[in-house]
Amino acid sequence: MPKHSSAKTLVVSFVGMKSQEVGVKSNLRVVLSNDNQMIDEVVVVAYGTAKKGAFTGSAGVVKTEQIERRQVSDVTNALAGAVAGVQIQSSNGQPGQSAKVNIRGVGSINAKSDPLYVVDGIPYDGDISSINSQDIESMTVLKDAASTALYGARGANGVIMITTKKGKSGKATINFDGKIGVNSRMVKNYDVLTDVVEYMDNAYTSLYNAGVYNLGYDAAKANRYANTYLPVKSKGGLGYQIFTIPDGESLYGMDGKMNPNATLGYSDGDYYYTPDNWADEMFSNKTRQEYNLNISGSTEKANYYVSFGYLDDQGIIDGSGFTRYSTRAKGDYQVKEWLKVGANMSYVYSNSRSPGDQTATASSGNAFLMANMIAPIYPLYVRDTNGQIMTNQGRKVYDYGDGESTNRSRSFMSISNPAGDLIYNKDEYLHDILNATWYADFTPIEGLTITARYGMNLDSERYNLLGNAYSGQSASYGGTAYQGHSRTWGLDQQYLATYRKTFNDDHNFDAMIGYDGYKWNEEIIEATGQNLYNPEDFHVNNAINQLIGYGYGNSYATEGYIARVNYDYKNTYYVSASFRRDGSSRFHPDHRWGNFWSASAAWIMSKEQFMENISWIDMLKLKASFGQQGNDLIGNYYAYIDQFKMTGSNGLFADGTLDYKGNPDLTWETSTSFNAGFDFSMLNNRLNGSIEYFLRQSTDMLYYRPVGPSAGYQELPMNVGSMRNSGVEIDLAYSIIKNKNISWDVNLNASFINNKIIKLHKDLEGELIDNTRIYSEGESMYRMYLVKYAGVDSETGKALYWAKDKDGKAITTDDYSMAVNYKEATDNLLPTVYGGFGTSVSLYGFDASIQMSYQLGGQIYDSGYARFMHGGTSSYAGTNWHTDIRNAWSETNKGSNIPRLDAEDKYASSQSDRWITSSNYLSLNNITFGYTLPKNITNKFLVDRLRVYFAADNVALLSARKGLDPRQSYTSATTALYTPIRTISGGISLTF
Repeated sequence: MPKHSSAKTLVVSFVGMKSQEVGVKSNLRVVLSNDNQMIDEVVVVAYGTAKKGAFTGSAGVVKTEQIERRQVSDVTNALAGAVAGVQIQSSNGQPGQSAKVNIRGVGSINAKSDPLYVVDGIPYDGDISSINSQDIESMTVLKDAASTALYGARGANGVIMITTKKGKSGKATINFDGKIGVNSRMVKNYDVLTDVVEYMDNAYTSLYNAGVYNLGYDAAKANRYANTYLPVKSKGGLGYQIFTIPDGESLYGMDGKMNPNATLGYSDGDYYYTPDNWADEMFSNKTRQEYNLNISGSTEKANYYVSFGYLDDQGIIDGSGFTRYSTRAKGDYQVKEWLKVGANMSYVYSNSRSPGDQTATASSGNAFLMANMIAPIYPLYVRDTNGQIMTNQGRKVYDYGDGESTNRSRSFMSISNPAGDLIYNKDEYLHDILNATWYADFTPIEGLTITARYGMNLDSERYNLLGNAYSGQSASYGGTAYQGHSRTWGLDQQYLATYRKTFNDDHNFDAMIGYDGYKWNEEIIEATGQNLYNPEDFHVNNAINQLIGYGYGNSYATEGYIARVNYDYKNTYYVSASFRRDGSSRFHPDHRWGNFWSASAAWIMSKEQFMENISWIDMLKLKASFGQQGNDLIGNYYAYIDQFKMTGSNGLFADGTLDYKGNPDLTWETSTSFNAGFDFSMLNNRLNGSIEYFLRQSTDMLYYRPVGPSAGYQELPMNVGSMRNSGVEIDLAYSIIKNKNISWDVNLNASFINNKIIKLHKDLEGELIDNTRIYSEGESMYRMYLVKYAGVDSETGKALYWAKDKDGKAITTDDYSMAVNYKEATDNLLPTVYGGFGTSVSLYGFDASIQMSYQLGGQIYDSGYARFMHGGTSSYAGTNWHTDIRNAWSETNKGSNIPRLDAEDKYASSQSDRWITSSNYLSLNNITFGYTLPKNITNKFLVDRLRVYFAADNVALLSARKGLDPRQSYTSATTALYTPIRTISGGISLTF
C-alpha cells in the first residue's frame, strides 16, 4: 500500500463470499464466509432448470458423489435412505432388477404408483437398469404438484430427473474407475432346525400326537402309527427313509427317542439316501466386477462427454446374473449466437440371466423357497448304493423327489429340484437398448428461447428359455424350448418457447408455453415347443411336439399443452403458476382430456430488514404450493372397451370369449397436492435443511373392483373414491468440521406419513373387502382382514381363534372354518416414520462414509415365519420348522402360546393376525473407505488424481426377526424370494 494513502478501511470481496469491511493495519488477515444469497445452486425442474432460491416446489437431490459410492446394477437402489419422502421397496434381489420407488406414499389402490423418470429433459420409458450409474451427474426427485404438474399424468406419482454428466471447462479429462468384489447373501434364512435328528424328533411327535389326540390310539398304537408313516408320503409322513435300523427294530421307541442303533444313511438296493445342505449347495459367493471409462471436455462453443462401461454381476445362485455393456456420447455446440444444438445418445447391450421362478413364492423351481423351507433330511443328489453321486453324460444327477429319479417321492415340493434346473436349464433376457435425444435452442431475440427436443427409446428384448432334457419336469417332455421377442418404441416430441425479462432491476419474469406429445408401441411374438432334437438348443425349430406360436401388440399415447409463468420481486418474493391440458389414449374419447395445474409461492425471509441482525440465520425461505394432476395408469392399455379372445377352425371364427371387461365411463384419477415448508441455512452455512408438510389427496381412484362369477368376468375397472396421504418431511445436513485438511459431515432425513381412505364408490357402501385386504372409509388402506388368534387351549394344545355365537357374543373356538366368518381388520400397518442417515469424513487424503436407512412404527404380515410354524400336516410335511417350535404345547408345557405338533390338526398355523409383527428395520446400505494419493506423487506419473477404495453395499439388516425383510412391501414379507445381495469390493479411480 502506498505510504501517502489516507485510506482507513478496506472492503474485501469475492464472488460467492460475503464482503467484509476491515480497518487497515499491518499483517492483515481476512476470512470471508459463504454468501448463500449470491451463490445459488441450480435445480433441475420440469422442462428446464431453476436456481434453488427461486424454486418454489419440493425436491431432493442425490449428487454424483453419493451415486458413485453405491455398487448397484440398477440406479433406483441408490435412492434408499437418500431423499426425504422416498421409500424404496424391493421383492427381488436379482441383479439388474429395479426397486419399487414410492414418493410420499402410494396415491392409488390399484393404479400404478411408479414415478416418471426423465433423462436430460426427456421422459424415459426404457429399462432403468440400462442407465449406467457412473454416467449420472445427479438425480433430482420432484415431489409436489408445483414441480411435477407440467408432466401431467405421467408425473402423478412424482418425477425423478436424471441428469447425465457433461464436459467441464478446461482441458480434456480422462476418468477410469474399476472395481471387483464378491457377492454374498445379505438376508439369511430364519432360525430353522438344522439338526437331522431334531427335525425327525418333531416329525415323529407330530404323527404320534395325531394318533393320540385325533385317532384315539393308546401310546403303543400311536408309536407304531408314527413309525409306520414317518418314511411314507401320506398322513404327514416325509416320504424318505434316511436312517438304517436293525431288522425288527423301530426308528423311535416308546420313550419318543430315536433308536440309538439307527445310523444316518439308507440304501434300498438301488440308491443311497442321505441328507444334503440345500442352501450351501445352491447359494455361493460369486464375483461382481465393473469398469468405466469416460472422456470429457469443454471449450467456449462445444461440450462433449463420451463413456464406455462394462458390468458383470453374477448374483448368488447358478443361472442368475446381469451383464451390461454401455456406451454414451453426449455433446452440444453453439453454432451461432442464436442457435445451439446438442445430442445425447446411448446404446446398451445387457444379458439378464433371470430365472423367473425366483419370484414365485409357490413355485417348485424357486431356489430360495426350496433352500429356505425344505427339511434338513432330504438328498439333493441321486447317489448309487456306494453313496457316490451319480452322473448322466458327465452331468450330476439331481433327486427331484418324484419317485422316478429315485425310488422315493418327497413330501415337500415333489417333482422339484431348483439346483438341477438352475444349472441345466437356460433362462436369459437379452436387451439391445438405444436411447437418443436431440435438441436445438433458438434465440431469435434477447430473452426469447425456442426449443425443439426429441427423445427416442428403442428396446429390443429377446427371451430364451431352455428346459433341459436330462432331469426334472422338462425332461418328461423331452426338453422344452421357448423363444420370445418384444420390441418397444417410444417417441417424445417437445416444442417450447420461453421468454425471460427483467424490469427495473427488481422485477424478474419468465413465461413458457409448449407442446409435449408422446407415442409408445409394443409388439410381442412368442413360440414354444417340446421334445428337443438337440438338448442344448433352445430354438423352437429344434422341437417336434406341441409347437405353438402367438403374438400381440399394444400402443399408448398422450398429448399435453403446457404453460408456466414465474415472477419474482428483488429475488425475495416468488410466485409461479403452471397449467397442462392432458389427453390419454387409455380412456374413452368422451373422457380422454383433463385439465391440471399448480400454483406456488416462496418468500426469502432472511433478506428482510427485520432479520438483518439475526446473525446465526444465513438463509430462511418460506414456500407453499397447491395443484392437481391426473393418473391414467390402470394397467390395461384399452381399459375403456371390452376385449375378446377369438377362436375358430376351418377358416371360420367362433364367438369371441370375453377376456377383459372395459368401462367406457372410466376417467382420470386426480391427485390434489398441497405442500408448505421452510428451507434454511444456519450457523455460517454449517447447518442446512428443510422442513415440509405435505398433503396429497387422490379422487376418482382407478381400481379393479372384484365382481361375482355370475357376471361372466372377475373384475371391472372403475373410479372408486378418494384417499389422502399426508405427513411431514425433515431433511438436515450438518458440517461438524470443515477446514483445509479435515471435513466431517452428517445428514439425516425423516418422513412421517399418514394414509386415509376418504370415500369409496357408493355401491361399496363404505367398505371393500378383497381377500385379505380391507378398504374402509376413514381408515388406512394398509390394513389386512384376518381371523383373530386367541392363543392355545391349555388343556388340548389346539390353536384358538375368535368367533361369535348365535347371539353375537365373542367366543373362542378351535374350529377355524367357523372363525373365518368373523374376520376383523388389523390396525394400520403403515410405518410411522422412515428415512435415512449417514456421515462422511475426509482427513489428509483419506475419506470414509456410511449410509443407512430405517423404518419405525409399522407392522407386517410375516408369511415366511407362518410357514415355519406348522403342525406337521400333509400339506406341510417335509417343510422345516422355526426353532420357536421347540416351545410348542405339550403335556409338560401347557402354558405355551404355540399349538401342539399334530399331523391331523390342519388349523395350527392358519392365516390369522398371529403372524403380524413389527416392520421396524435398520439397514446398513453402504460403507466406503478410500485414500487419494498426494498430487506431488501422482503428477510424476502424469496422473492428475489416483484414489484407491473399499466399498461394501447392502451390508446388514436388523429387523424384528432374523430372516424377515420388511423392505419387501408395506403389508407382507416372505423368505421365498431372491434375497438382497451384499457386495464387498475394492477399486481404483484414475483421472488424467
